[in-house]
Amino acid sequence: FWVVPAVEVKIEVVIPEKERSKEEMSPNGKASPLIYKVNGTARHYHLEEHPIASNPYHNPKDMVEASVCHVKDLENGQMREVDLGCGKALLIKESGEFHAVGHKCPHYGAPLVKGVLSKGRVRCPWHGACFNIGTGDIEDFPGLDSLPRFQVKIEKEKVYIRASKQALQTQRRTKMMAKCISLSNYNLSSTNVLIIGAGAAGLVCAETLRQEGFSDRIVMCTMDRHLPYDRPKLSKSMDSHPEQIALRPKEFFCTYDIEVLTETQVAAVDVKSKIAVFKDGFKMEYNKLLIATGNMPKTLSCKGREIENVFNIRTPEDANRVVKLATSKNVVIVGASFLGMEVAAYLAERAHSVSLVELEHVPFKKFFGERVGRAVMKMFENNRVKFYMQTEVSELREQEGKLKEVVLKSGKVLRADVCVVGVGAVPATGFLKQSGINIDSKGFIVVNKMMQTNVPGVFAAGDAVTFPLALRNNKKVNVPHWQMAHMHGRIAALNMLAHGTEISTVPYLWTAMFGKSIRYAGHGEGFDDVVIQGDLDDLKFVAFYTKSDEVVAVASINYDPIVSKVAEVLAAGRTIRKRDVDTVIFLSFRTGDMSWLTGKGS
Repeated sequence: FWVVPAVEVKIEVVIPEKERSKEEMSPNGKASPLIYKVNGTARHYHLEEHPIASNPYHNPKDMVEASVCHVKDLENGQMREVDLGCGKALLIKESGEFHAVGHKCPHYGAPLVKGVLSKGRVRCPWHGACFNIGTGDIEDFPGLDSLPRFQVKIEKEKVYIRASKQALQTQRRTKMMAKCISLSNYNLSSTNVLIIGAGAAGLVCAETLRQEGFSDRIVMCTMDRHLPYDRPKLSKSMDSHPEQIALRPKEFFCTYDIEVLTETQVAAVDVKSKIAVFKDGFKMEYNKLLIATGNMPKTLSCKGREIENVFNIRTPEDANRVVKLATSKNVVIVGASFLGMEVAAYLAERAHSVSLVELEHVPFKKFFGERVGRAVMKMFENNRVKFYMQTEVSELREQEGKLKEVVLKSGKVLRADVCVVGVGAVPATGFLKQSGINIDSKGFIVVNKMMQTNVPGVFAAGDAVTFPLALRNNKKVNVPHWQMAHMHGRIAALNMLAHGTEISTVPYLWTAMFGKSIRYAGHGEGFDDVVIQGDLDDLKFVAFYTKSDEVVAVASINYDPIVSKVAEVLAAGRTIRKRDVDTVIFLSFRTGDMSWLTGKGS
């Protein structure tokens, strides 16, 4: 396996101003050292004795200052994108105060001026990431970086912004992080924190620990051959190379002493001895453990499933190979899952033909409902995708060792040069069966609101867990969303440090097909009705999913930022009733009025 090199360094930590006012300050006003215990041994690090600067760039030549508007140009609750000459900023007025931060979401570059402002934070209109308007810090996901924050001053009724040219150009800021004090105190077989899995949950956990000043050894291990990457792009942008979708460059892991063991698999965990046993026999002792192994794709059980050119999309290499083989060829996709539908959309213009096989009579029926599912299906059919519904594969046939035909139980025979299987997934938790960690009947790891398992010091996060969802009265649910994996990782890290933080985020997901994005917030499992506003045929609509008269989820196409607005309503603890959809809720979205968000209750 490969280990990202770590270097013995002197600790350099800057704690945000709000944290410096807490109990770590000594009576004389100087910072006292914080202490973490590793296997009974105290490790010390010292905070720097000055607060974080309001702007990290100190070169005067890099700074620009400009008058951007009159103080009366913005009302409370308004945002405006302003140009400083060498870049733009987002100017915000809330509760009589002006704030200025980066104007683009660091995740995929969405214009935040089109997002939702509520109670001191702005939510991205595309994928739901949230940022504190006072600090720029990311507070909900997806994405890893925060927004740059700029200085605002008022002179003679005019609003001025002072900003770094570099920050205006990059539009992102990585939070200050600690580094490991000394790796010389450890041998290869011992770590303070072991993270099994290097997806979004694992990476955010490691980054959060460093952001919170944790300065001991962190080891991540993954079966993948790559450093953490943007996994949703495997089906949305299939020809992306690993370096193009990497979440962080190799240098990042070196700088912050986050070690990554690639192409390694944990075979068992001994929770009593706090030892992880790897498949090759290597053993590693840990103090805290995060299990974030995600899911494993289901495979076909029919005859011929081992034939060449039949794929599950798990890695960038899988996706790249499928694109290469599918170009101008016949493709059969089994399963109208998110992965299956995204792959079909991506290949439709590249392949000679794309056929999709599905057991249900409408794609996405259980998730989006029949009416929305039919509208999406029509969009696919208009783009040359052929559906074979209410059937499944009975056999895969080969010629000279390679796939030639897909035989359906209906008797239909489809020509196929490539087959992509997207029939669901199961949690990758088989190695935990004898560990004593609580696993439910479906194989999911059971955790509480702090992402803790039943075993002290063992946490779990991401697609492989069930956790109490506040939005649904703390019902234990599995939410295999990219955004949720980020938040799981953060909550787990905070509670490794005994913060006592509970998860309360609203699930948010998106999918992109044929240039159309479906956005979704909430948890609609078991919905009994769908209230639709807009035009399904024109693919410009919003759908409210209700259960017992309460809105539990929302989906939309071409109706931004309505899903982000509903997510903010739900995050504020508000209940949206079915009767409100046509009146108060919809009207307030059309006018942009968020005043009814204040307070709690229905």
